[in-house]
Amino acid sequence: MALEQTINDQIKTAMLAKDANRLRGLRAIKAAIILAKTSEGAGGRLTEADEIKLLQKLVKQRKDSLEIYRQQNRPDLAQKEQEEIEVIEAFLPQQLSGEELKNVLLQIIAETGASTLADLGKVMGVASKQLAGKADGKTISAMVRSLLSS
Repeated sequence: MALEQTINDQIKTAMLAKDANRLRGLRAIKAAIILAKTSEGAGGRLTEADEIKLLQKLVKQRKDSLEIYRQQNRPDLAQKEQEEIEVIEAFLPQQLSGEELKNVLLQIIAETGASTLADLGKVMGVASKQLAGKADGKTISAMVRSLLSS
């Protein structure tokens, strides 16, 4: 509920400041929250973990769109997606740096006893839970693959 209230307050601020770019990103978050709360099984409530997953999903969707727009040579649409990514990422927890992520993954690999790429699933299961909201799944997977193959 705290995220929803924060978004509503910031929407008002963005409207008063006439900041259309920020407003577009905030409204996208609000729409996703409302949709998630009214979906089956949600019971009208979102936990903090659900909110983080929701924000990560929104960022991932926009990054995918951004990539497509760049491939299609549409800088105008790519710019809008980039602006929305920046607004949404401001509500996510601080992301781990590459070195911090590597250290955590090395620790997880040692804990699970993983040694080959066949153990990728075992490591990813633990890493996904432990690093939820702190790193992108694609980044985690790529780093685990490189660590297990070397």
